[in-house]
Amino acid sequence: MTDPRILTVRPEPDQYAWTFGGAAPVARIAPGTVLDLFTEDCFAGRVRSEKDLVSEVCEFPYLNPQTGPFHLEGAEPGDTVAVHFVSIEPARDWAASTTVPLFGALTSTHTTATLQPPLEERVWIWQLDRTRRTALFQARDSDIQVELPMDPMHGTVGVAPASLEVRSALVPDAHGGNMDTPEMRAGVTCYLGVNVEGALLSLGDGHARQGEGETCGVAVECAMNTVVIVDLLKDVATPWPRLESDTHIISTGSARPLEDAFRISQLDLVQWLARDYGFSEPDAYQFATQAVESPLANVCDTNYTCVAKLRKGWLPARETYRGVHARLRETARTLRG
Repeated sequence: MTDPRILTVRPEPDQYAWTFGGAAPVARIAPGTVLDLFTEDCFAGRVRSEKDLVSEVCEFPYLNPQTGPFHLEGAEPGDTVAVHFVSIEPARDWAASTTVPLFGALTSTHTTATLQPPLEERVWIWQLDRTRRTALFQARDSDIQVELPMDPMHGTVGVAPASLEVRSALVPDAHGGNMDTPEMRAGVTCYLGVNVEGALLSLGDGHARQGEGETCGVAVECAMNTVVIVDLLKDVATPWPRLESDTHIISTGSARPLEDAFRISQLDLVQWLARDYGFSEPDAYQFATQAVESPLANVCDTNYTCVAKLRKGWLPARETYRGVHARLRETARTLRG
């Protein structure tokens, strides 16, 4: 096997994409390319202290900068891009989280309007110990400190949408985007359906960790040094973003209301079982009902995202996505030495 090509990208501040679709590619890559990327945090690095309120240092809609897009040679509608996360490592020793007025699951929002004042805007700076793999919570109103384990992930991974659409990098949908699922961690392969020639893959929104649901709307946001392998599966359709780990297959669904996001993820999982694992749809429906895990990804974005995951050890011994996850996992091992 020949060594994969490695492309290193460290964007300048004016080189980020703020949308999926509508942005010119920063590079053309061949299937099998390794991307060694720097991604900025969702605040574009502007929230650095407890005094840096988002409303004062950030300008809407310039939030959630993406590294990319990358034009994948040979990618056409009806194909699937496979993105294998080799490593996701915080690029700084600190990360930021906030509350934002009219944003989050436990406050009034623009669409859930109530007769009460907006939630107070606050910033928490988390100290990251990259050697010990911990993130330190420091309470603002007491002397409470709690160390939590780091679990680095990417909140936003996606391709250009279909039908000439341009979507904000804050939005999750069938093209991927701001799904905010903690499942998007190192060792996982993400499958994205191609909608336009070249796919136009971008990623960003690194989180040192995030609870399921991202309740206040903001995770432990940090810049990342991330390595991914990008491959192409011709003539394989992926209707909604899917993930594969060593232990699970994972479907996602993004919509409002929340129950529709749940339905999309569950239906996608049932159809995945029927396509690749030999189930009829009724059998897949029954089996998934009794075996599925259904963690929330986010309940705060413009669309909510739900996840449906199944243990691979409980499934028939069949190959999915032409075995690309295992192959890219082995390539990742060689890259790590």
